[in-house]
Amino acid sequence: MDNSLVLGIDIGGSHITSALIDISSGQMARETYVRKFVDSHQTAGKIITAWSEAINGSFSLGNIPVNRIGIAMPGPLDYELGVCWIKDQDKYENLYGLNIKELLARELKIGPGNIRIMNDACCFLQGEVLGTLDSKYKIVMGFTLGTGLGSAIYNDGTVTDADLWRLPFQDGIAEDYLSTRWFIRRYTELTGKTVNDVKHLLEGVDNDPAVRAIFKEFGRTLGGFLNHCIGTYAPEAIVLGGNIAKSPELYLEHLENVLAESGNLIPVSLARLGEEAALIGAAGIWKKTLLSENQIAG
Repeated sequence: MDNSLVLGIDIGGSHITSALIDISSGQMARETYVRKFVDSHQTAGKIITAWSEAINGSFSLGNIPVNRIGIAMPGPLDYELGVCWIKDQDKYENLYGLNIKELLARELKIGPGNIRIMNDACCFLQGEVLGTLDSKYKIVMGFTLGTGLGSAIYNDGTVTDADLWRLPFQDGIAEDYLSTRWFIRRYTELTGKTVNDVKHLLEGVDNDPAVRAIFKEFGRTLGGFLNHCIGTYAPEAIVLGGNIAKSPELYLEHLENVLAESGNLIPVSLARLGEEAALIGAAGIWKKTLLSENQIAG
């Protein structure tokens, strides 16, 4: 068996995706990709069975036995022990209080130690780093900009949740100014009109100058926030993901101008791997272990 292969898994509220990842290169073995619908309101037993079917499918397509597994999954969970604490989120209610590592290991006939789980936002950053930036930087910060503000720090192979959404910022917290609700509120303040989300704002960008003004303001605000992060965490690069980040032509120049005004010239890049990042990042939970065992090339 190729010791550099680890199964990366992304578990969402209605699906599981899985594929074997070559940790030495950060590349996905596309022929092993499996995506399966999962009814998250089913019993714990049926959910675990559905997950196991996808996992077995990827290993079978790779023609290797079930072995090391890394899972990207939203919380709340005890990621180390594997106990699920998801509650009142209209998903996986029947897993509450259960050790999903042990249940999954039993179904797959492997030891629980072969399964590792990490927050999905952290996996996004780890996947982007392993897939595109790993050879360049030791410390990278990642931010997901959408309904909320996600943040993570990659430091020499380890990713942690930075938990910066609640950082005191301006007249509130960071998420008040760097998420969908700010765009909705600011648009109403400037125009007296209402929109449901950023997608609807973007639909009118060519005909409504207020939209471009809002994105310019957002870019400068994000730049100010990143200046604070750079001063605190000293990253060598920053990666931006999430739905809001997908329109860089509207805000990125203004963000970079604010950074430059403060003498911060570190590169800011956009997430490039999409869903694949979570799979690569989940598998990457194993990278340090495999490196320490000299199983893959550094």
